[in-house]
Amino acid sequence: MLNFFIQGLWLIATVMIFLSGIYFVFKLNFIHLHFGQMVKAMKTNSIKQNKISLFQSLTMSLAGRIGVGSLSGIALAVYLGGPGVIFWIWLTSILCSTNAFAESVLAVVFRKKDTENIYRGGPFYYIQEGLGNKKLAKLYAVIVMIAYISGFMTIQINTVTKSINNILQISPWIIGIAISIISGMTIIGGVKKIANTTSKLVPTMVLIYFIVCAYIILKHYTIIPNIFFEIISSALNFKSFGLGALATLLIGMQKGIFSSEVGLGTGSIAAATADSDVAAKNGIVQVFEIHFENIIIATITAFVICMADYQNLIINDPNGIEITLDAFQYHLGNFGPIFITIIITLFGLATVLTGYYYGESSLKFLKKAGKVDIVIIKIITIIVVFLGSIVSSNALWKITDALVGMLAIINIYAIFSLRKIVIEEYKYGKKYLK
Repeated sequence: MLNFFIQGLWLIATVMIFLSGIYFVFKLNFIHLHFGQMVKAMKTNSIKQNKISLFQSLTMSLAGRIGVGSLSGIALAVYLGGPGVIFWIWLTSILCSTNAFAESVLAVVFRKKDTENIYRGGPFYYIQEGLGNKKLAKLYAVIVMIAYISGFMTIQINTVTKSINNILQISPWIIGIAISIISGMTIIGGVKKIANTTSKLVPTMVLIYFIVCAYIILKHYTIIPNIFFEIISSALNFKSFGLGALATLLIGMQKGIFSSEVGLGTGSIAAATADSDVAAKNGIVQVFEIHFENIIIATITAFVICMADYQNLIINDPNGIEITLDAFQYHLGNFGPIFITIIITLFGLATVLTGYYYGESSLKFLKKAGKVDIVIIKIITIIVVFLGSIVSSNALWKITDALVGMLAIINIYAIFSLRKIVIEEYKYGKKYLK
C-alpha cells in the first residue's frame, strides 16, 4: 500500500516538475543552456567580510545535492531499473533545470536577514510572502525539517556506516558515535562555518572522484558505445512498453530529482544565503548545479556501475552502496572499496552539514528561534546522525521518497503561481549575465 502511494505521489510530482520545467525553458529563453553565463556568474561575486559568496552558496547546495544519492542512489536506480534510468536522469536535467532557476530567484526576492545578519530564504518565504499562504509555507517547512533532519541525514549516515563496516568490520555504534562528533564540531560553528567547510571540502572530493571515475571509464573505452546503446535502447524499448518500462522511467526521473533536488526548492535555501545583488545570478548558478549533478556526476557513476558485473548481484535490503562498492572493487581491486569508502564518508558528512542548515532555516521560519532552540536542534541532529548508523535503509528510502514527493508538489505549485516574478527578474538580470 505504501509503495502504491509513493508511486502515485511521484507520478504527480514528476508530471508537475516536467510541465513547469518545460514552461520555463521557453519563457526564460533556454537560459539553462547558457553555460558561459553560469561560469561568469560564479566569478563575478567577490567575497566580502562576514558575507557568504555565490561560490560558497554553490558548494553548500552542491553538498546537499552531491551526497550519497549520487553514488548509492544512482547505483540503486541502475540495479532496479537497468541502464535506461540514466537516460531519464539526463532528460530530467535538460527539461527541468529551469525550475532551479525559478525557485532560487524567488528565494532571493523574498529572503530576509536574520539576527546574525545572514540572508534566510527558500520556499517557505516565497510561499508565505509571495502567495500569502502561511499554512502551506509552514507545512513545507515542517516537511523539510522531517525530511532532512530525519530522512536525508539518516540515509547519508546509513550509507557511510555500511561502507566503512564493509572495509573495517567496525560496529555501527562506534561509527555512528565518531561521525556524530565530527559533524557536531562543524554544525556548532553555524552557517558561516558550514559554508566555509563545504567550499573547501566539496571541490576537492568532487575532483578526486571525477579523476578516478574518468580513469575507469577510459580504461574500458571500447565498450562506451555499447553502454550508450544499452542506455538508449532500454529507456525507449517500446516493444515491451508497459509496467516495466514505466517503472524504469519513474525510477530514473525520481532518482534524478532526488539526487539533484531539482524542483524540490531546498537548493534555494542555500542559494538565498549568497550576498548577490542580482537574483538571476543566484538562479543561473543553481542551474549549473543541476547539470553538474545529473549529467556529470550521475553519468560517470552509472558508467562505472554498468562496466562492472552488477546484474549478478543478489542483495537483501539494498541501500545502493553495496553495488557501488562491488563495482569499484571490480575495477580497482582491493583499493576500490577503500577509495569509495573515503569518498562516500566525505560526501555524507558534507550533505549532513547542508541538511542541518536546511532544518535550522525551517525552524527559524516556523518560530522566533532563540539560542536554546538552536542548541536543541543541533543536539537532535547529532542524535539523528548516530541513529542513522543502525536503522534499516529500506524503510529510510521509502519514508524519504514520500516526503520528497510532497516537497516537490508544494514547491512546483508555488513557483508556477509566481512565474511572472521569475520572468521579470530574468529580464532585469539579463544585462548582468551577458
